[in-house]
Amino acid sequence: MNPKILIPVNDSPTTQQTIEDIIIYRERFPQKLVLLHVINDQLAYRMIPDFQVDMVRENAEKAARQRLEKIAGKLRDAGFAVELRLEFGAPRRVIPQIANEEGFQLLVIGRKAGGGEIRDVLFGSVANYVLHNVKCPVLLF
Repeated sequence: MNPKILIPVNDSPTTQQTIEDIIIYRERFPQKLVLLHVINDQLAYRMIPDFQVDMVRENAEKAARQRLEKIAGKLRDAGFAVELRLEFGAPRRVIPQIANEEGFQLLVIGRKAGGGEIRDVLFGSVANYVLHNVKCPVLLF
């Protein structure tokens, strides 16, 4: 059985460490992985004049695709087959929605070090929100 595994990524050091850990423990993962990057467009576009929104969105998408390809390249070099997904929206909402609606059997996500319980309660974190809102098991790095 090859479980469907979703790995949300961004350009953070946490993502870099998560990918390195997946590569280190590659024998414990199936060959195929799905990388998901969500471009958070919830607030940024409200502050940009309408005539520039498309340009900003295109540039954000281009940069995100480059990030995804770079991360995928590392995983491919380690022997993984990688599917890339790019979505727009609030990451804390989009990640669980995709995981739940598309039948993923495991979600692997990194958690920013040093946040702590109080920070999560006051401000929340994507990893914490996702952990409590997906139906599948979560591997938290």
